[in-house]
Amino acid sequence: MKFLADMGVSQTTVKWLNKQGFNAIHVRDVNMNRSLDAEILSKAKDEGRIVLTCDLDFGGLLSASGESSPSVIIFRLENETPANVIKRLNQVLQESPDALIKGSIIVVEEGRYRVRKLPV
Repeated sequence: MKFLADMGVSQTTVKWLNKQGFNAIHVRDVNMNRSLDAEILSKAKDEGRIVLTCDLDFGGLLSASGESSPSVIIFRLENETPANVIKRLNQVLQESPDALIKGSIIVVEEGRYRVRKLPV
């Protein structure tokens, strides 16, 4: 799996993903730190990447588009430290890889996560 991390996601999370054998980049790495959410979604779709974000706008844009990709993981955590984000992300990756591959919006909260298959 390949990932594109938005500004609210730490570089530490990106490094962790790469150490796990995934292909992960941060929007800063590709000079997209000031890009519109729609541009980030477009890049992710073009490159087959899953978007990691804390921004609910990505889910709205993707839902309104009627598209079946890219998948988006939205973190809605009280504790947004890299360690907690990585812990919750690891759970999603272990339990829901098929949903990510097929196209989903996954909202990750402290005690649970919700999967909505695309298109919504």
